[in-house]
Amino acid sequence: MSPSNNAKNQTSQSGMGHGPMGRGGWGAMGRPVEKAKDFRGTLRRLLQYFVPEKFLLSIVVAAAVLGTVFNIVGPKILGLATTKLFDNLIASFIVQARNQIIRKELLQNPTLSIQIAPVPGIEFGYIGRVMVILLGLYIVSAIFIFIQQYLMAGVAQRTIYKLRKEVDEKLSRLPLKYFDGRTHGEILSRAVNDMDNISSTLQQSVTQLITSAVTLVGVLVMMLSISVVLTLIVLATIPMSLFIVTGIAKRSQDYFRKQQSSLGDLNGHIEEMYTGHKIVKAFGHERKAIERFDYLNDKLYDAGWKAQYVSGILMPLMRFVGNIGYVLVAVVGGIMTTQGAISIGDVQAFIQYSAQFSQPITMLANIANVIQSAIASAERIFELLDEEEQVPETVKPLTINTPKGAVEFRHVRFGYSKDKILMENMNFVVKPGQMIAIVGPTGAGKTTLVNLLMRFYEVNSGNILIDGIDITKLKRGDLRRMFGMVLQDTWLFHGTLRDNIAYGRENAIEEEIVRAAQAAYADHFIRTLPEGYNMVLNEDATNISQGQKQLLTIARAFLADPEILILDEATSSVDTRTELLIQNAMNKLMKGRTNFVIAHRLSTIRDADLILVMNHGTIIEKGTHKGLLAKNGFYADLYNSQFRGQV
Repeated sequence: MSPSNNAKNQTSQSGMGHGPMGRGGWGAMGRPVEKAKDFRGTLRRLLQYFVPEKFLLSIVVAAAVLGTVFNIVGPKILGLATTKLFDNLIASFIVQARNQIIRKELLQNPTLSIQIAPVPGIEFGYIGRVMVILLGLYIVSAIFIFIQQYLMAGVAQRTIYKLRKEVDEKLSRLPLKYFDGRTHGEILSRAVNDMDNISSTLQQSVTQLITSAVTLVGVLVMMLSISVVLTLIVLATIPMSLFIVTGIAKRSQDYFRKQQSSLGDLNGHIEEMYTGHKIVKAFGHERKAIERFDYLNDKLYDAGWKAQYVSGILMPLMRFVGNIGYVLVAVVGGIMTTQGAISIGDVQAFIQYSAQFSQPITMLANIANVIQSAIASAERIFELLDEEEQVPETVKPLTINTPKGAVEFRHVRFGYSKDKILMENMNFVVKPGQMIAIVGPTGAGKTTLVNLLMRFYEVNSGNILIDGIDITKLKRGDLRRMFGMVLQDTWLFHGTLRDNIAYGRENAIEEEIVRAAQAAYADHFIRTLPEGYNMVLNEDATNISQGQKQLLTIARAFLADPEILILDEATSSVDTRTELLIQNAMNKLMKGRTNFVIAHRLSTIRDADLILVMNHGTIIEKGTHKGLLAKNGFYADLYNSQFRGQV
């Protein structure tokens, strides 16, 4: 995946995770959200993966509800302590005022028989019991929330494990045309990024959705139980909040989209300038590159500060609306308290509930975006799972116990699509041990022929036989084990040189690995390296030369010891002397094997037993090097052009 794509993904994720309120805040509502084409259908299909976990999910829902309910009851119980404390203070004030009046009257008239009443104290026992109950409720709530999170983590990971396993198995069953028609970044995005998006959503957003919904309903019920009038005051501020949220979200979404696009353009430019640094220097384009960077940087700055500013003013405005509701509740609640319509503790509890009321609304709006994005990711994964698979293996496969390497194409007809046929009625026979060269201009169908031979693609009609057996009657694994490939584009993985050579055959011993390297003329340069066969290649194998990479892949093919060897311009990256050495080694070590050589430099295939000349997917000439030159046809023109410098 290109850095520009990564940058866009990172921008999207940062927009989701952090807003003015921190993680999961209001700012997340301003980011552009990818929407699913079929939300309901994809959601139903995704929910089917939870069927085996339905028992644990029911416990998760119950724990979430109970944990939230116990937490909601807290302010109401705390209000009882506040009311009792307030009543004790009022009673104490009244008794003290009465006693003061009595003292004055006794001073004026000592004969009066009026006793001074004791001043009542604060009932700390009652308040203590309330606090203990409140503490117990919060502890129980925390336990239920822990159970909910613990179980949901297991449910989410098992579900994602199953889905990831299906994707991995599906990728192994997809035909080569699927991978040829899509970029690596797109496939990786579905298998990795989309999967991670679903995983994080299942583990966090599902439980948040439950708790937010329960909190919203529970808080509304508690507010109504305290005072209908005060509840109506709080509800009256909601339209104003929704108006602010929708207006700002709509505007900030455009700015966030521009920010993502600008960031992708900037990173793409930086990537190009970095990878092509020598070319930029060589042609003197430094000033132009800097000017382009400044333009893209200014564009990103303009979109970025607008996106952050517009989403940043959301919280202050929401606080302003919340403060209006708080003032109204405090004033009206105070008046109702003086009239005895409501206790002071209930007013305190109601103010807490009114502050909590906006939080689940915020959370639900944010979760709606996150879930929508997750369903879009699930839809992309299901599209991959629904892709047409390669033709299933035969029910009763045949085996070739002692392969000889005879190959035959009988009336083969093939096209990458049914309306665009590339090969029509292709026929040729290859005897065991022969060297077959396939030549022709770019796009002639040389590599396609090899792909058909290894059954990476299925023929439209006709048959391909190995040792007289149709390849469709063999298992693909058994078929491909008879082949060894050395391609023009080398593929080496992060590991030691020994491991890369040993990739050609499982359980190869050291002696066999060294012998294969010697046969490919790779042993000498390997031993000159600091750690020899133990040298570790980096991820791109850039710590060795291109020619050395090619020698390693050839050594790998030698170690595999296949019955049929395919060389796709295998010596293109080595010098002339090494090329001759490899040709000599091939002639010596590949006796008794069938060799298919795709070559552009025709001087390398003069000794081929059979040369197939292809053009537009069809074999237009075939024969030996001398025979084809004598015909003075297409091959002769192609061969002579390489020496006359003609195109």
